[in-house]
Amino acid sequence: MTLRIAQVAPIILPTPPLHYGGTERVVNDLTEALVALGHKVTLFASSDSNTSAELVCATPSLAQLQEKKGKLPPGMPGVLETVLLEKLRGRLADFDIVHCHGEFFHAALLGTQRKKSLTTIHWRVDEADRQLFFASFPDLPIAAISHAQAASIPASSCAGIVYHGIPEARFPFYPEHHNYLAFIGRMTDQKRPDRAIELARSSSLPLRLAGDIDVGNPDYFDRFVKPELGAEVHYQGPVDDRQKADFLGNAMALVFPIDWPEPFGLVMIEAMACGTPVIAWRNGAVEEIVEPGVSGFVVDNLEDARQAVKRIATLDRTAVRESFLARFTSRRMAQDYVALYRSLIDRNSMG
Repeated sequence: MTLRIAQVAPIILPTPPLHYGGTERVVNDLTEALVALGHKVTLFASSDSNTSAELVCATPSLAQLQEKKGKLPPGMPGVLETVLLEKLRGRLADFDIVHCHGEFFHAALLGTQRKKSLTTIHWRVDEADRQLFFASFPDLPIAAISHAQAASIPASSCAGIVYHGIPEARFPFYPEHHNYLAFIGRMTDQKRPDRAIELARSSSLPLRLAGDIDVGNPDYFDRFVKPELGAEVHYQGPVDDRQKADFLGNAMALVFPIDWPEPFGLVMIEAMACGTPVIAWRNGAVEEIVEPGVSGFVVDNLEDARQAVKRIATLDRTAVRESFLARFTSRRMAQDYVALYRSLIDRNSMG
């Protein structure tokens, strides 16, 4: 049965984003995969978005407005989300399921229609704001993106767990690699590029860094990353998909030295898609994504990471790619979400 599905994206960046923007990237890949499966999909997103689905938009993204107008009032994100949700309100009767990927406002808007909705939260959920949100809307079905994230969602609210996925053709397989380690992510204390720098230096290997400077913590880059840059530590800045493929695919390993409860970690599966193994610090969902000895190594400290670097050559890059294909494609993600949509629809039809 063909489903009528609404996907509601955040409004901060276009869908898909030009560079960084994990949530918008996932929403785009899910939307495209659902369309490919034959479902009727409507994407609620910013006007600078691009999709194969029907696009319903109200305003440009916050990013585009900032580019055109410069500094904006702090309330602008809330205004943009509210205007988009007004578009959704007028179309609620058109859908079998409404899948929201935003923050909080949609829960109030949906009202009695919460039972025909699904919410995916792309951030940590263990802090006080999310816990109050769950307690206030106990009838809002939540999809977790990992078992680690699900542990902080009330069992009565958690409708299921669906791992992220990406199109298998986006990142080609790189059977050979160059002699450098790679780090990609926001330059912030949650992602810890300083750990990657320390690992590379202690392993006598070059390091290439890519990603945005965190707008919420700009001093981190100036204090911990910029002074370390030089011939052996290079910062490339933000990268698009083509640049990212070469950046990750040519690396001997991706270093993922996080220092927070990462709910998923999209860059890990992007590296795996290229055949590049991952050296990741044990936190959040890392142990669910990386298969030790197959797609990489899970470490607890710098010394563990040094030993993992020494063992990287023992891993088969073909096996890394195959692990990605088996577990983390966007088609698999879409199929898992469709199964979840159908279970919610069936549950509602039974009263």
